Amino acid sequence: MEKEKHKNVEFDIERCKGCELCVSVCPVSIISMADDINSHGYHYAQVKEKDKCISCGMCATMCPDVVISVYKEE
Repeated sequence: MEKEKHKNVEFDIERCKGCELCVSVCPVSIISMADDINSHGYHYAQVKEKDKCISCGMCATMCPDVVISVYKEE
């Protein structure tokens, strides 16, 4: 049986205002702004390569709207 991959980071794209602060602090540069927009008209932040996330939490700490949740494996 293959081990299930855990999500390291989740973004609530409907609450994201596209400030890009999370993009600027990510030490592994895996956060980018989506070409699509959310229902409020903002380009939202996204992580395309979640397996490269190191769960440092810097993005969540920087987010002024508490859009980001970071999880660490125990």
